Amino acid sequence: MILIGQYDSPYVRRVGIALTLYGRTFEHRPWSTFGDGDKIAPFNPLRRVPTLVLDSGEIILESAYALDWLDEQARETDEVTPLIAASGSDRQKTLYYIALSMGFSDKVIALFYEQVLHREKSPVWLERCHTQIAAVLDVLEKIRAGARSQWLMGSAMTHADIALACSLRHAREAHPAIDFSRWPALAFHSAQCERLEVFKLISQPFIGPKTGD
Repeated sequence: MILIGQYDSPYVRRVGIALTLYGRTFEHRPWSTFGDGDKIAPFNPLRRVPTLVLDSGEIILESAYALDWLDEQARETDEVTPLIAASGSDRQKTLYYIALSMGFSDKVIALFYEQVLHREKSPVWLERCHTQIAAVLDVLEKIRAGARSQWLMGSAMTHADIALACSLRHAREAHPAIDFSRWPALAFHSAQCERLEVFKLISQPFIGPKTGD
């Protein structure tokens, strides 16, 4: 398999971490959507990442669908414990947590693009992004502080934990001016994950696009 995209993207990174935890062998091509768009285009006309190329040549777009395929393979082989429940309330809760984390990343990226790529800034849009980011972090802080065990869903790490940690690392590096000390439970979660070997292995400092790219 081939995983296309840089690990400074929380979407790419969470797929790379899941691939590693599931014991899948893959080639990583750290292509940038800005600088390497022409390389990505033959695999994904949208020039977006992550793009996962299977051994069969089939292509899976978007992190959620790549993880869904990996989870399905894990359930079929029964060699590793899936990182999300197959059904029921635990699955729905995990998906809700993931949606919050990935939505948070969406707004973090939108804010970064507005600040870096747009010559004329929109104060209304900037304020909206800041408001949404603070609001979702408040909700995630409450969720993480209320967890009764090491991980969000119990004693085992799930996609929800991975998504949250990847999103937090990306946000801290993309927006160093944001004071994340306001959310201590999230800081604890991030530090706990980043100490793990798989997070150290699947890692890259943030390299944002510049106006010249």
